[in-house]
Amino acid sequence: MRLVNYVKNSYAELVQKVTWPTFGELQNSAIVVMVASLLFALVILAMDLSFENIMKFIYRLLY
Repeated sequence: MRLVNYVKNSYAELVQKVTWPTFGELQNSAIVVMVASLLFALVILAMDLSFENIMKFIYRLLY
């Protein structure tokens, strides 16, 4: 019985108490996530290229 009550209460909460975002809000959120991901990827790329160049410089000094 507990499981049935849990499922009923969960469903009622999802239908009556949860406020779902509008399609426009979802689009805006998706754009924010895409832009943030792109910026994060560019920062990682810059760090990777910098580290690569620093290591090449160090290896040239040693050999």
